[in-house]
Amino acid sequence: MPSFIRKVLIGTASALALGALVGVGTEAVIRSRVAHEHPAPGRLVDIGGRQMQIDCRGTGAPTVVFESGLDLLGSTSWAAVHDSIASTTRACAYSRAGILWSDRAPKPFTADGVATDLRATLSHAGETVPVVLVGHSIGGVYALQYTKRFGADVAGLVLVDASHPDQLRQMEAATGKSMAPTAGPLTVAASLARTGLVRLLAPDLNQPNAPAASRDAPGAYVPASLPAGVNELKAVPATLAAAESSRSLGERPLVVLTAAQPSSAQQLKEMALTAEQGDRLLAVWLRLQTDEATWSTNSRQEILKDASHYIQFDRPDAVIRAVRHVVGAVRQSAAGSREGLTPP
Repeated sequence: MPSFIRKVLIGTASALALGALVGVGTEAVIRSRVAHEHPAPGRLVDIGGRQMQIDCRGTGAPTVVFESGLDLLGSTSWAAVHDSIASTTRACAYSRAGILWSDRAPKPFTADGVATDLRATLSHAGETVPVVLVGHSIGGVYALQYTKRFGADVAGLVLVDASHPDQLRQMEAATGKSMAPTAGPLTVAASLARTGLVRLLAPDLNQPNAPAASRDAPGAYVPASLPAGVNELKAVPATLAAAESSRSLGERPLVVLTAAQPSSAQQLKEMALTAEQGDRLLAVWLRLQTDEATWSTNSRQEILKDASHYIQFDRPDAVIRAVRHVVGAVRQSAAGSREGLTPP
């Protein structure tokens, strides 16, 4: 190799290394500022060498526990409904390991790990059972996994456009293409999260109709949250497979909220689908959602034609109504049980 080429390569490598070093230092300073400007709502709970963020409000039983979807919103995913639910009962939203204010988990991501973390968080926070689980998207599957592991803790559920164990297979059959999520570019981005590049190049992740609380802190924490989000994304097939045996909820009150708003032209473009494929995809989704409503003998489904996947932002009233319905059913059942124990 000619000496001048060697010098150019060495110089380029040195410049890149220096740039990365400066980026790492800058990102560290920004993260410190972000932590100061966006402190954790609620509290940080030690679950054995690491901290989990949980935000509990209100009083009353049963306690409602919110589980966010496959995004970086964490506990803020429920900002549009949290206070309304807390006005009638205890309501807790939390951030999974590695998301926003919660420390990363030491083990590879699994749905079972989510259930274990949540139970430890609730226990160390001093929250009481039974709980009503409210799960959005893949968070619905995590709620099912929790119910399978700790069934005695769970009195009822609300599934908010929740994922279904069969969705990848049925969606592929309907569209003729794999609908499994891919994490390629995001994996690279996650590996560079501490260099500052993610903060510089991150796209706008805000959801339409999301309140400020669901935009500001998640946006500021994207570089810190992204690695955990990518790990969850990679695990989606295994997560859905784990839910295969979680479809029996017995007599627990269950409400299934289903988004039925057709995909926009932009969304179809992003998924590389035609309008016809989009129609078939929606038909499959509605069928899967209807199936979810059969998993309890005490259930109902509400189909919302004016809501996107983020029902809690587009139709918070529907989520509030569904949660209050399940909470009311749990209270009525508990009152009936106490009456049944009263001696004549």
